[in-house]
Amino acid sequence: MYDKRVVIKVGTNVMTNKDNRIVRPVIEHLVKQIAELYERNIMTVLVSSGSVIAGKEVLGESHIKQKTMRRQVYSAIGQPRMMRLYYNIFHDYGMKCAQVLATKRDFNPGDHRKNMINCYEGLLSEGVVPIANEDDAVSLTSGMFTDNDELASLVAELIDADALILLTDTDGLYDGHPDDDDTKLIENVNVEENVEKYVAESRKGEAEGRGGMASKLNIAKTTASKDIPTYIANGKKENVILDIMDGKSVGTKFTS
Repeated sequence: MYDKRVVIKVGTNVMTNKDNRIVRPVIEHLVKQIAELYERNIMTVLVSSGSVIAGKEVLGESHIKQKTMRRQVYSAIGQPRMMRLYYNIFHDYGMKCAQVLATKRDFNPGDHRKNMINCYEGLLSEGVVPIANEDDAVSLTSGMFTDNDELASLVAELIDADALILLTDTDGLYDGHPDDDDTKLIENVNVEENVEKYVAESRKGEAEGRGGMASKLNIAKTTASKDIPTYIANGKKENVILDIMDGKSVGTKFTS
């Protein structure tokens, strides 16, 4: 019987290098930390990005002009590659993992949601690490997740998680632009606090893309308001997950 459940979302920027290629040692360190969590009786669901990048590494530049179709193709090619990578690394730690694909409508009340709950509960009861991702092949543009942060939040609520950890390539939420000398990391945020102004300041002159800090802030507040403590932290820092679960001051913590 496991004492706690945690959902960990790892973004593409964490697992890729400056050439936009998957870095295996980063994923190995991620799995190593998850393996230690299991030793502590903390069950984990992993929400992993990377399939589109992995697919692009295999296929190269696509001639498909339509953005959504191109993403579907890259993801369909990259998903098995990412799962093979995860399978092999988890196997090295004597652990098993499984892929759980979903669309946004699967979280609506009804049979789809019940079936997902049964799937997650079954996997967790067997000590298997579920690796969640969006089913890009069948997701409709109007019904897609905003990003994997939203998917992670919905999964955390679905399994009644004790914490959600959003891993990115920055240390957390700052009170200004991270490159400014006088900027400080905000360690704790209550969902009632108006910290959106800091995100606007930190993003000046930058295009807000899928999974950016504004999205993470919104998701973190939404999840924390449901009594699931949520963290935004730097996934490239050594033992960042373990440090968070040990209660150390790492990243930005959101609470209700």
